[in-house]
Amino acid sequence: MSNKLKKEGKFSYLEVGEGTPIVILHGLMGGLSNFDGVTDFFPEKGYKVVIPELPIYTMSLLKTNVKNYADFLEEFLTHKEYKDVIVLGNSLGGHIGLLHSKLYPEKVKALVITGSSGLYESAMGDSYPKRSDYELIKKKSQDVFYDPAVATKEIVDEVYATVNDRNKLIRTLAIAKSAIRHNMAKDLPNMKQPTCIIWGKNDTVTPPEVAEEFHELFPDSDLFWIDKCGHAAMMEHPVTFNEILNDWLTTRKF
Repeated sequence: MSNKLKKEGKFSYLEVGEGTPIVILHGLMGGLSNFDGVTDFFPEKGYKVVIPELPIYTMSLLKTNVKNYADFLEEFLTHKEYKDVIVLGNSLGGHIGLLHSKLYPEKVKALVITGSSGLYESAMGDSYPKRSDYELIKKKSQDVFYDPAVATKEIVDEVYATVNDRNKLIRTLAIAKSAIRHNMAKDLPNMKQPTCIIWGKNDTVTPPEVAEEFHELFPDSDLFWIDKCGHAAMMEHPVTFNEILNDWLTTRKF
């Protein structure tokens, strides 16, 4: 990513463009660069793209849970004096966005989720490799995508380093347990924000039926599928992802 992170107090974030903020929440194993396609596209459409670095592995172990990440997001939005934001989250980032929108509905005017946890109990724990064997981790990383070539050596090396870092591994397991505790099924029918659900038809981490359940439970949602696509649609099919989201934002007049 060529754009430089801004640092203000405890916050590090990317900010590109001017206009309505699209605040992006990365996943457990996902970096800010996973959203390069979004970052390059939407500032040209009149939006400000903002990606805060979430304290996934730096928060104290006792505070490592989805609720505290949602509170961290609220602190960041307050610090930036953002209101009426569009929140876009992938995987754990989607879950954080969902819980934040439940707790602080006045700040969020629209939600976008892709491959989000929050309903599916296996989304966080079962897919996370717990052994240090490089080839196993390579296979697990490839399985996240429909096209295994998307899992570059750089991505595999990063996952391998994380798995072999005891501090990060302990926090990953804590996050997995927290995600299961914070199941959103009972909350979604009361969440009024218009929600765009973009899902890979071949997602094996959060399978298609998870997207269908999100769509069924939200009072106001639209569900879009991307074929030959796994868990990270914005990485695997960035052009299609951007077209779907831009059309939705235009139709909904955001």
